[in-house]
Amino acid sequence: MTARLATAALDSLRANALRFLAIDAVESAKSGHPGLPMGMAEIAVALWTRHLRHDPADPAWADRDRFVLSNGHGSMLLYALLHLTGYDLPIDEIRRFRQLDSRCPGHPEVGHTPGVETTTGPLGQGLANAVGMALAEKRLAAEFNRPGHTVVDHRSWVFLGDGCLMEGISHEAASIAGVQRLSKLICLWDDNHISIDGDVAGWFADDTPARFRAYGWNVVERVDGHQVEAVDRAIREALANADNDIGPTLICCRTTIGKGSPTRAGTAGVHGAPLGAEEIAATRAALDWPHPPFVVPDEIRESFDARDRGARQHADWQARFAAYRTAYPELAAEFQRRQRGDLPVSWRVLSTALLRRAHNDGATIASRKASQIAIERIARALPELLGGSADLTHSNLTDWPGCGALVADPHATHPGRHIHWGVREFGMAAALNGIALHGGHLPFGATFLVFSDYARNAIRMSALMRLRVVYVMTHDAINLGEDGPTHQPVEHLPALRLIPHLDVWRPCDAVETQAAWNAGVTRRDGPSLLALSRQALPHQPRSDAQLDAIARGAYVLADADAPQLVMIATGAEVALAMAARERLAAEGIAARVVSMPCTGAFDRQDATWRKAVLPPAVPRLAIEAAQPDLWWKTLAGAPRSAVIGIDRFGESAPADALAERFGFTIEAIVAAAKDLVT
Repeated sequence: MTARLATAALDSLRANALRFLAIDAVESAKSGHPGLPMGMAEIAVALWTRHLRHDPADPAWADRDRFVLSNGHGSMLLYALLHLTGYDLPIDEIRRFRQLDSRCPGHPEVGHTPGVETTTGPLGQGLANAVGMALAEKRLAAEFNRPGHTVVDHRSWVFLGDGCLMEGISHEAASIAGVQRLSKLICLWDDNHISIDGDVAGWFADDTPARFRAYGWNVVERVDGHQVEAVDRAIREALANADNDIGPTLICCRTTIGKGSPTRAGTAGVHGAPLGAEEIAATRAALDWPHPPFVVPDEIRESFDARDRGARQHADWQARFAAYRTAYPELAAEFQRRQRGDLPVSWRVLSTALLRRAHNDGATIASRKASQIAIERIARALPELLGGSADLTHSNLTDWPGCGALVADPHATHPGRHIHWGVREFGMAAALNGIALHGGHLPFGATFLVFSDYARNAIRMSALMRLRVVYVMTHDAINLGEDGPTHQPVEHLPALRLIPHLDVWRPCDAVETQAAWNAGVTRRDGPSLLALSRQALPHQPRSDAQLDAIARGAYVLADADAPQLVMIATGAEVALAMAARERLAAEGIAARVVSMPCTGAFDRQDATWRKAVLPPAVPRLAIEAAQPDLWWKTLAGAPRSAVIGIDRFGESAPADALAERFGFTIEAIVAAAKDLVT
């Protein structure tokens, strides 16, 4: 079929096909970014037609290469590739680019478009996602591959631009990739010297090759990004680096943004706006592309088609996996379970047993310590549990006996399960997303709650992508004391609760901490965040029914006949509410205490449960050492209500002095309660 065309001529036509699908889609939408697809077209041809291992008929094939378009504003390049290589993305969807319900949204979205591996919007996070994917691949290979049986062996490819490299997360991600020697991570940099504001010379003068060499990367410099053969040679060098396990590779491709546009190529004007009819006509003439909008000649279309090649590659892996299953049936079954994201069949029984055990232990300990105990117990049953801390392991308490540190050595007999992320909160969170997207692991990561601000955008992306990631955030309130307001979270709990699909748990004792971990592990439709205490929290006795009710997000912890008041509390403040209840009872005031460890889980309960826990006719008092405004949603409908919270920054002082200063005392709660019932 392609014999009628020389390779160079065919590659040029392929690149122009990608260019004009992008040009036409952006023009039709009157919105989008044509410059990147036009500038990276030859790079895409080199990778997608010569090297990428994928099966359009099965985008979820476990051993496929992962491809991430970190500079996701150039999404039409990816959609054009997916369409032409044979994915279920018909031309009508390309025509509806950026329109309501189109499968071609403005930025790639995982789960929305077949073949898209991650949701890349904020620049730099795609690179960090790919670091997580490469890390997951490397660890799975060490865990499951056996001599003569290689079932995990794929690459993670990234397209990225100047904007990705200017974002600070690129430093965090690239640095940890070098430390972990993620040799199967290969990035192709679209070095076009242009961002939205124009030529980057005035604000991006880094020596990027030197920077990446300092991280421990291999760097292939001065590649002509508009010569397919030159890019192909660079990719082959990167693959040799991967095969020899000598670290990740950055390929520096010098390109012209908007290549082919007679008047806009090389300018910021082509970055994020349609070319317009006149310039499109001139570009068609300049590139000798006489075809109408959205038309790709059959010969060019067929030359992109990866279905047969992908089917052969996939079939070869299936044959190898069948041999692996014969030789190692238990390992094969475990690999498949973990790829599906299923928990062991024993998990439901085990999770209940762990909760009962925590209750029977009756420990008065910090919830961060209770979390460490929960991690240890869960890790014994779930080998897929993989996590660590951003340099605060001994404060967050994320390690456990026998976990081992994840290290770069691919020949380690027992690959570790604890990741030392260093002081890289944002990079850690985004890489956790990549680990979750890759499959085979259940990732968690930790830092102080106040530093969730550093990680917040990646946490948001976890929620947007509905990923099973667990965030362990300790030192949850002003009670941490002398470190002062820079380290004392005040607004963080309500701010995090505002993220859709993120379950924020603030447990009041070791039992609720185990319940929170059980919920985070079980949940498959979004992330969970555990806000944990530095100080010891007293054990709260419960019935079996109360233990089961914790998963509902809020439940009656202590009741009274005909309660005159409902006190709602989270975390350390639950113990204060319980003590205040006893004081009120002595004064003839009957109060119910509701522990509400997860407002999101409670909000999902049916109206019957919510009304049973919070009867509408009874006054309510919410108590939480955090910014109080969001509590009015929970208090709505009560005849009278109040919040004891903190609406200013904390102070540097011992915890007891801070509690007295900010009104988190039994006396203050009793006084507020009396105001509501008298």
